[in-house]
Amino acid sequence: MNSKKTLKIVFFLTLSATFLNGCNGKLPGGDARKTPADPAKRVEQNLKEGKGFRLNDLGEQFKNKGGVFDFANANELWRASLDVIDFMPLASVNYSGGIIITDWYSENNNPKESIKISIRFLTNEIRSDALAIKVFNRKCENSVSSCKFSEISGNLSAEIKREILKKATLYKKDEEKKDKKL
Repeated sequence: MNSKKTLKIVFFLTLSATFLNGCNGKLPGGDARKTPADPAKRVEQNLKEGKGFRLNDLGEQFKNKGGVFDFANANELWRASLDVIDFMPLASVNYSGGIIITDWYSENNNPKESIKISIRFLTNEIRSDALAIKVFNRKCENSVSSCKFSEISGNLSAEIKREILKKATLYKKDEEKKDKKL
């Protein structure tokens, strides 16, 4: 016999044995005795067992589950936050993650002292515990490489939060007025 032909046969038998060994004696598929012959009943059984889904029920699966992700322009807190800190350059903005981080900002272009603000959204509701605001200070000696960083625990974060909540409340009232007109 030809050595190429022998090699092909051995390879085929080895490959077949590997696949059959992986099955553990069970062939894939369901037991015909346990599966209804009627396709509509089969679909119903599969849905009961969690083996399928219906496209028209897709919206119901996600209703009242998980977080509510409104678009950024519909979220009053988000819009108000961006409006309050619009004079600062933004370093990172992640709506789905619920965080806004500004870049270092200094008044009068003073490179020796600057601040950075981080706004974390804990909920979409307009209330006092909806935001976690942190303000950081950077003071540099001679160059930017020798700087000291600290979190400012003063009135600035409380003032920023108050301004955001005021503005968000106004946006919410305006939106409700628009909805009433429609």
